[in-house]
Amino acid sequence: MSAHTPARDQGQDRIEIQLPWWSVALPAVAFGALLLLLLNPAEAHAAGGSTALTQLLERLQEAVASRGA
Repeated sequence: MSAHTPARDQGQDRIEIQLPWWSVALPAVAFGALLLLLLNPAEAHAAGGSTALTQLLERLQEAVASRGA
């Protein structure tokens, strides 16, 4: 004798996955930056002076280091 299996609703087959915005944005930005470097490697030289991005990264590094201590 076979066991009765309940019929599935079509609406129950869906699985919804929610990702944070940065899990999509960060890889896209990294891919874009690498693609730009690949297309124009002459622009990939080291900066002589301190840029705003360098200063921002240094401050972030200091903030992370001070939280850990």
